[in-house]
Amino acid sequence: MLKKERLVKIAHKVNQNGIITIQEIMDELGVSDMTARRDLDELEKSGKLLRVHGGAQSLSFSMDHELSHIEKSSVQIEEKKRIAHKAATLISEGESIFLGPGTTIQFLAEQLTGRNIRVITNSLAVFNILVNHAPTEVILTGGDYRDNTNTFVGPITNLVLGKLKYNKSFISCNGIYNSSITTYSLEEGESQQIALDNSKNKYLLADNKKFNRADFYIYYDLFNFDTLITDNTIDDEVLSHYKQYVQIMTV
Repeated sequence: MLKKERLVKIAHKVNQNGIITIQEIMDELGVSDMTARRDLDELEKSGKLLRVHGGAQSLSFSMDHELSHIEKSSVQIEEKKRIAHKAATLISEGESIFLGPGTTIQFLAEQLTGRNIRVITNSLAVFNILVNHAPTEVILTGGDYRDNTNTFVGPITNLVLGKLKYNKSFISCNGIYNSSITTYSLEEGESQQIALDNSKNKYLLADNKKFNRADFYIYYDLFNFDTLITDNTIDDEVLSHYKQYVQIMTV
C-alpha cells in the first residue's frame, strides 16, 4: 500500500471512530510499529489529528452525547464481565461497600448476590439486582432520578452518601484522560466523589475503551484510587502511561 493511501485510511479511521490505537493500525494495514508511529506523527504535523498515548484522536473528538443505559449495556460486554469478576474477589464478608452507576458495576452486583455484605448504591439497576438476596443488605439512597442512567443524584443523594462510611467503593466512568476521571453528568460525578471521599479503599473499573477519553465533568483524580481494574486488551503503551498514576490490574 502506498504511503499516501495509508495516511488517508488512517485519517478516515480516526475521524470515524474518534480514537485509533497503534495496534489497530498495525493489524488493519499490516505495517510495523515504527511505521504506524511515523504515520501518526506526520498526520499530526499536518494538522489532521492529535497524538495521544498509544495512538491518536480526532481533532473534533468529543463525548457530548451521553449513551443511554441500554446502549452502554451492549458495549464491551465480555471485558466488563471479566473486570467485574476480579473486583468481586476483592470484597470480604461483612464489609460495607458503595457501588456507583454503570453497566460494569451492574455486572459486579450480579457477582455479589447472596453474600454477607452491606451495599450502598444510588443506582436503581444495582439495587434491583441485589434486593431480596439475603443475607446481602442493600441500601438505595433515593434522590432526584436520572432516567438515562437509572441513577439517583442531587442534594438528598449527597446527604445520605456523606453520612456513611464505606470499607470499599467501586465506581466506573465515561473517560480517563491522564489523571482525570470524567463523566457526562455533574450531579452523578458529585455523588460518586462524596462516596469515594468516605471510602477506606477506592477502586475504578474501566474497560480499554475508556482510556484517552475525556467527558464533560472531571470528578476525581486517578492517583487517589488504590487500584484500577481493566481488561487485558489495553494497548501496552497506554497501560504503561497510566501506571504512573495508579496500580493497575488487567484481566
